[in-house]
Amino acid sequence: MQNIIGIGGAGSKLASKLSSSSVVVNVSEVELGKVECGRKIQAVLRGGAGAYKGCRMDPAIGYEAYASVSRELEGLIRGALVISATGGGTGNGITKGIMEYLVKRSERIPVEEKTLFALVLPYDRLESAEFVENTSMFLNDSVAPAIDSGNTGNIFMFTNRLKFENRIPEDHFNEMIVTSLKEFLSIPRKNAELKLVDGHVDQEDFDLFLSKPYFNHFTVFNYDPMKEFGSQLQEHSNTLLLPAEQPIEALFLMEIPVGGDQTAFYNLVEYFNRQGVKPIYSVAENPEISQARVTVAQLYSRKPAELVHDFNTVADEHAQTKVKKTINQFVELEHLEVNMEDEARKVKAQGQDDIVAMLKRIHKI
Repeated sequence: MQNIIGIGGAGSKLASKLSSSSVVVNVSEVELGKVECGRKIQAVLRGGAGAYKGCRMDPAIGYEAYASVSRELEGLIRGALVISATGGGTGNGITKGIMEYLVKRSERIPVEEKTLFALVLPYDRLESAEFVENTSMFLNDSVAPAIDSGNTGNIFMFTNRLKFENRIPEDHFNEMIVTSLKEFLSIPRKNAELKLVDGHVDQEDFDLFLSKPYFNHFTVFNYDPMKEFGSQLQEHSNTLLLPAEQPIEALFLMEIPVGGDQTAFYNLVEYFNRQGVKPIYSVAENPEISQARVTVAQLYSRKPAELVHDFNTVADEHAQTKVKKTINQFVELEHLEVNMEDEARKVKAQGQDDIVAMLKRIHKI
């Protein structure tokens, strides 16, 4: 992979952890100063505004800032992994600009130049309604057209759910995401370094898999040959990612200890064949492990429209809660029972002068 590019505050932190030579992009000069990386690019607004305030969670500002760095990024994203959060302003807006550029490209993009995306979605149940609404719009207006164009590579849909439910510190949670990505991306290196006993997934095979415009759900776990693989796959689903749907394609690396069972991988092949998928795979001896372990990636094509529906449902719930809170803030007025005959007698008793005075006050006479 040629470049790791982090967009916005969250994307930059992840990219800098993933690679010391990463490129980070931000509108805020302050946020750029917080990360160590190979290269920093500051996007600017018209008149140079926003250097200190950033995009203030407004994707429209980030999208406007994309124009200042578009030519530079259009060269850098070839064969790169772009990392961004979808709830804020900078990551959402600039990544939208990148995806629009890919959609508009009429020529066929070579496999090795496909752009991958690692997107971090807010946890819709606990994060702000604004983050959820920004994400909903991004999935509908940016991700959906990009996937339909066929011009992106794999998209990794990370979610903050685990972070909020388990109250994980942000830096530790970022480390978890980065560690999982490194493990998955190390498959070609392991195929080159370890002793292969069956199958083969080289860099070219891996790049071809990554070039597919689908969502990628990968996971790593110790494999027990005495248990059914499907149940293990479900049990060890990667909770950092959105749950996988029915796979279209699959890839796996099985690492076995020296002298381990070299035929255990057939269980995985048979499982995916029952799913209507013929996986690409490799089996390698790893002298540093004592139990078989597998790294499995499944590509699925759940439509962004379905994801948008999920986020819109939660956004509607947020909106209804806001309306209810607003209504509850109004003072409840006492209900008065008025007898019109009694009121008429009172007015009559007040005399004609009072009636005339009242009519003058309301400008009727």
